[in-house]
Amino acid sequence: MNDFHQIVFYDGDCGFCNRSVMYILRHNKKDPFLYFASLQSDFANDFFRKKGEPLPDLSSLVFFENGHFYYRSTGALRIGKHLKRYKFLSGVVLLIPVIIRDSVYNFIAKHRKKIYKQETCQLPSEKERHRFLG
Repeated sequence: MNDFHQIVFYDGDCGFCNRSVMYILRHNKKDPFLYFASLQSDFANDFFRKKGEPLPDLSSLVFFENGHFYYRSTGALRIGKHLKRYKFLSGVVLLIPVIIRDSVYNFIAKHRKKIYKQETCQLPSEKERHRFLG
């Protein structure tokens, strides 16, 4: 578990979340690679327990980076810093107060299953599977 310095935890049963993960996967091609784990996985449960963190509800994206947990909008924006196109924009938007950013995040999280209705989720390619934990 200590080998993974950047992990995106997401709702594995959400089409919007799956689509977001696949987008991140396509745009994070260089080291440091981001790894992914469903919040419903045994890996996530064990990881949070071992780190002394409560398992978050499924509406919260969590980004673990170099020993720190980042939740909701902060997590999403810190992930953006690992994506070439969004590196600068993510840094700028992080300057907006978290209460405003999380309000927007919470609205999207509340409606995410209506925003993107998907019966099936795209699976990672054979080449990408090593980046999914648990």
